[in-house]
Amino acid sequence: MKKNIATVDRIIRVIIAIVFAVLYFGKIVPATIGLALFVVGIVFVLTSLIGYCPIYGILGMSTLKKKS
Repeated sequence: MKKNIATVDRIIRVIIAIVFAVLYFGKIVPATIGLALFVVGIVFVLTSLIGYCPIYGILGMSTLKKKS
């Protein structure tokens, strides 16, 4: 797997995952929606840790700057 997520993208994903976790554990959103957000948050954290997003890979996208 070739990395395709830049540092800024990784940080944003982790922040969004934290927000989703707060919404879920704080019971701010209904249970089903909260659980869905929580699962998406876990995926965001995992993709941030490995630096690869499968959806970016399928679409041929990358947020990394190309090396010259």
